Amino acid sequence: MQKARITSSEPDAHGHWGKFGGRYVPETLVAPLEELTSEFMHARGDPNFWRELNLLLRDYCGRPTPLFHAQRLTAHAGGAQIYLKREDLLHTGAHKINNAVGQALLARRMSKDRVIAETGAGQHGVATATVCALFGLRCVIYMGAEDVRRQALNVFRMRLLGADVITVNAGTRTLKDAINEALRDWVTNVHDTYYLLGSALGPHPYPLMVRDFQSVIGREAREQIFSATGKLPRALVACVGGGSNAIGLFHPFIADEGVRLIGVEAGGCGDSLGKHAARFHSGKKSGGGRVGVLQGTMSYVLQDTNGQIATTHSISAGLDYSAIGPEHAFLRDCGRAEYTHASDAEALEGLRLCAKLEGIIPALETAHAILPAIRLARELPPDDAIIVNVSGRGDKDVQLVAELEGR
Repeated sequence: MQKARITSSEPDAHGHWGKFGGRYVPETLVAPLEELTSEFMHARGDPNFWRELNLLLRDYCGRPTPLFHAQRLTAHAGGAQIYLKREDLLHTGAHKINNAVGQALLARRMSKDRVIAETGAGQHGVATATVCALFGLRCVIYMGAEDVRRQALNVFRMRLLGADVITVNAGTRTLKDAINEALRDWVTNVHDTYYLLGSALGPHPYPLMVRDFQSVIGREAREQIFSATGKLPRALVACVGGGSNAIGLFHPFIADEGVRLIGVEAGGCGDSLGKHAARFHSGKKSGGGRVGVLQGTMSYVLQDTNGQIATTHSISAGLDYSAIGPEHAFLRDCGRAEYTHASDAEALEGLRLCAKLEGIIPALETAHAILPAIRLARELPPDDAIIVNVSGRGDKDVQLVAELEGR
């Protein structure tokens, strides 16, 4: 694919990056989405909003997060220097809190006292429940039954924080179905309810809004790598489900053509449709994803031959999703970003390596990025650097990994 020069990545007034994005929703959601867009655009230009957000990110969430030189992983790889952006050290254990705090401030500006959210791996649900407790807001979290099963610790954390966790038994009982139920709730209760969507997907303005709130990751990483090495990194590597942690890291580097942007999708346990969540991988028997509309936005979507949304599989609940955020689709099609995939087995190996060599147990989502980063480092000289986004910590996954190893 020919790589185009991209100096920025902003959607048009209707939320489109090229042909991707937009707002494909029932008529009942048009007005609340327009209200949200208007409020966000006002907040986006309000220094007081960002001042309050930045204070909370610093004093409540624990920013800035460190950029850690992973010397033993680097020695294992035998090439470029590997740096880890430690979003796992944030309050609640993942990058999700960056966006949750920002949107909770919007909910308060809009006088909405009830917040709903979807969650897959549970980290967004925990982050949402946390900020609702902080601001005194009622909180309802929708979570697929399969994810409730494999993320029991996070379910308990959400309930301990005062959230009402609703188990979704429809469809594949994963993230896609949780989003569907959250949207149904919002349609019914728009007068007092704010939908705090957790990833860079869904109808406009959510992909833009989540990207803006998560871009603090890349802004910090840019300053930190300059301080450590005196130059920009050769590449950034991040796992990609919907894509919030990846776009947050990538966005401040969009104009830097010498920096490769590499997203890692869930390769799952096989090549057949339903065995993976690799929307961009054309080698899969399914042919990878095709352009389509899912849950309010146009992007690449895993579909069967009849155009029906395909089932997905990943060992990690947070990557187990049929579509990808529209800005990622745009960056991929214009050649600015690259996307690869890692299997369930490779994710487990990445988790073990990171734990044994650096004393850091990453989330299974993050673990997908470890082996691809090591392979990339081996191709580069030692005076180059790559940054891996450690989007979350693995406490939530330890029991699942223990069960898998027991089998």
